Amino acid sequence: MATASKKAPAAKRAPNPAFMKALTPSPALAAVIGPTPVPRTEVVKRMWDYIKANNLQDPQNKRNINADEKLKPIFGKDQVTMFELTGLVGKHLS
Repeated sequence: MATASKKAPAAKRAPNPAFMKALTPSPALAAVIGPTPVPRTEVVKRMWDYIKANNLQDPQNKRNINADEKLKPIFGKDQVTMFELTGLVGKHLS
């Protein structure tokens, strides 16, 4: 009779310090999320708060985000997908 091997309980994943480092937004991004340095995760959260507050998700396809006057300098075009968002925002952080 074979015995089942016991798996060790999964260790709680520690947050990656690179994501927690406060980064300074560019002037274009600061117009949307504010000028204070914030972690990358908080930048994305604030972007989504802004997008939802201003009703910028495309009504036909919720995965698309329509740019307003503040977001056009960040996006570089009139509409982006939610999958492009973090890559485009990352270029405006230092």
